[in-house]
Amino acid sequence: MAKARYIMIGGFLGAGKTTAVLKLAQYLTRNGQSVGLITNDQSFGLVDTAMLSSHGFSVEEITGGCFCCKFNSLVEASDRLSEQARPDVFIAEPVGSCTDLLATVSYPLRRIYGDDFSVAPLSVLIDPLRALRILGLEKGTAFSSKVLYVYGKQLEEAEIIVINKCDLLAPERLQMLEQALGERFPRTEVFAVSAREETGLGAWFERVASAEVESGAAMEVDYDLYAEGEALLGWMNCTLKISDSEGVNGNSLLTKLAADIQRQLSSANLEIAHLKMTLTPDEGLSDIAVLNLVHNEGTAELSHNLQEPLQSGQLIINLRAEGDPEALREATLQAIQACASHSHLRISVEHMEHFRPGRPVPTHRLASPSAA
Repeated sequence: MAKARYIMIGGFLGAGKTTAVLKLAQYLTRNGQSVGLITNDQSFGLVDTAMLSSHGFSVEEITGGCFCCKFNSLVEASDRLSEQARPDVFIAEPVGSCTDLLATVSYPLRRIYGDDFSVAPLSVLIDPLRALRILGLEKGTAFSSKVLYVYGKQLEEAEIIVINKCDLLAPERLQMLEQALGERFPRTEVFAVSAREETGLGAWFERVASAEVESGAAMEVDYDLYAEGEALLGWMNCTLKISDSEGVNGNSLLTKLAADIQRQLSSANLEIAHLKMTLTPDEGLSDIAVLNLVHNEGTAELSHNLQEPLQSGQLIINLRAEGDPEALREATLQAIQACASHSHLRISVEHMEHFRPGRPVPTHRLASPSAA
């Protein structure tokens, strides 16, 4: 029996991982392979899971910690997907604030479960506008040094760096970024793609579909600094029930909510890592609105639009920013209250939590795939 393939697509919050996962899953499906998807977060109620499920894929959600800390849960999720859909390929999307994935996930999978999985090289996606600032190529706001330590370690361990959203850059800016990455990480493959525009994906997809994770030594990681950097990021997950007897434009609702949250966080000097939302009607479950905002200075974008006015549905908000989680909660609640002032719109909170990620404690950490 052929081994199932395990492909992990990492990268910092807001890099466009979920869209890339979707496009890869669709590519593999068109080529006759069955696919199972695994999402990951510090909590539950994920926009990513809702969006991927809306496209008909089998999705397992691992919550309460990163893949590295929930390794056994990752294997169990693969087992459940195997029972449901017998995937030829598993695509896993780790938490966007997670690093050291080779030593704690890829190498243990290959070492312990090598008879069951072939493991692809680790891809790390980057948002080019954020990368230009963090690498010092352009001016603009960025995160504090401890958060940037996590970002830098993600790039350091990448076997493949994928510059996503390259449609946002003029050719000379893209060339500048590619050159900088090549100089700093000379042994790493670099691909420039736009998952949204579906450009440049073929070569990258072919690579992760066929190549194997390398056997080099794992990078060194200061787990104290890693934990401090991750803990500077506030997490807020919220699930809402929306209803409007006369019907509401769900796309406009998400856009207004995002603008209100963005305005409040910017005024408080809290740097947004990723704000993402989904709005799913109670009827017509194949329909969904998906919104993303990845910079304080950016514009919220709807990657999926609802086709009809909505009378009732579920709205999921996932907000990650550098700052006090209580401030994220307050900004979200104030934006919800402002939207609820619409005469016929009713919004009720079904679930809300806000916190800082705990210290990462890997289940396994191997210096190389062959380490005992």
